[in-house]
Amino acid sequence: MTQTPHKIRCVIFDCDGTLVDSEKLCNQALVNIFTRQGGTLTLDTCMAHFQGGKIADILTQTRELAGVRLPLTILEPMYREECYRLFEESLKPIEGVPALLAHLTEMGIDMCVASNGPVHKMEHTLGLTNLLPYFEHKLFSGFEASSWKPDPDLLHFTAMNMGYRLQDCVFVDDTRNGVLAGLNAGIPTFHYAASHAQPLQLPEVTTLTAMPQLLDHIEKK
Repeated sequence: MTQTPHKIRCVIFDCDGTLVDSEKLCNQALVNIFTRQGGTLTLDTCMAHFQGGKIADILTQTRELAGVRLPLTILEPMYREECYRLFEESLKPIEGVPALLAHLTEMGIDMCVASNGPVHKMEHTLGLTNLLPYFEHKLFSGFEASSWKPDPDLLHFTAMNMGYRLQDCVFVDDTRNGVLAGLNAGIPTFHYAASHAQPLQLPEVTTLTAMPQLLDHIEKK
């Protein structure tokens, strides 16, 4: 869908898979921890099933797929530790994102992050990729809002804490759950259709095949 440029004051970004190239690494972490516990799981299976959502739900579903019965209280710390290790080894920003953020800053447009993940994870991944200075004190988590995408409350929470109305913002996410959160919140929503992203057939959403394309849809405030 082609939209006219939005006169906005703030861009709300998802983090994993939108700003940082972490989706494959997160899914590899699932494969690694469940394989170590004797489970049967492939990266392709994980990539097909788990993009966006609450980590407790993802781990519960992965347990069923892999045939592993460990409790979430054990699995979640294992998963976080494995993600940390993989991020330290390989994490990079999504192509074009550093230039996009610099350009938005020059335009005087504010930016923040709304993620289902915890703030400390965002700080870690954005710090590793040198993007954190753009988002200091502007990271908002489903754990703080007690709401996870596709529910819209995280985006309401984010806009409120940034001091903007939703109509002053746009939202960018790479997952179906994230895009649905944007639509449910009534905010202009962009889907970053990266190579890992599942195709979406949602006419209300604008598709980006490269992150810098966002600039084509934004007017200076």
